[in-house]
Amino acid sequence: MKKDQPNKRQAEKQGRWHRRFAILCDHIAAWSEDVDYHVGAVIVGKALEIRATGFNGLPRGVSAQDKKRFHRPSGEKFFWFEHAERNAIYHAARLGVSIEGCAIYINRFPCADCARAIIQSGLGYVFCPPIDEDDGMLDKSFKAAATMLEEAHIAVSHEGFL
Repeated sequence: MKKDQPNKRQAEKQGRWHRRFAILCDHIAAWSEDVDYHVGAVIVGKALEIRATGFNGLPRGVSAQDKKRFHRPSGEKFFWFEHAERNAIYHAARLGVSIEGCAIYINRFPCADCARAIIQSGLGYVFCPPIDEDDGMLDKSFKAAATMLEEAHIAVSHEGFL
């Protein structure tokens, strides 16, 4: 029985870190000016160090004054807003920080565009909630993302978000 104790303690410690990064995603998501969804992302290295963060919003310097840019039903928003996952990846690139093999924590399942960015940037793990089955606009995108991540052998876990 004693042999299992370190494994149990390690699992409990790991679970605490997953929850901490999930909570941090929600905190960072609160910075978003998006009226529909507040999404946050945290990229974490193997030593549990934060490498980059991101939230969904307009690109740097782009005005939020024109409210038509926020309109989701027409699809206009998708031309103007950047997703949290890609913002975190861009943030790491801007700072010259390697994210290969790192984990990304996201408080929403990634869309197909973000899944491609996750794969291409070399991230190795995704921690996020399950797919939101009732999104409407992104249902097909979420399913494509799940397929791409699986085929690319990117581990997806919901730990910390359930």
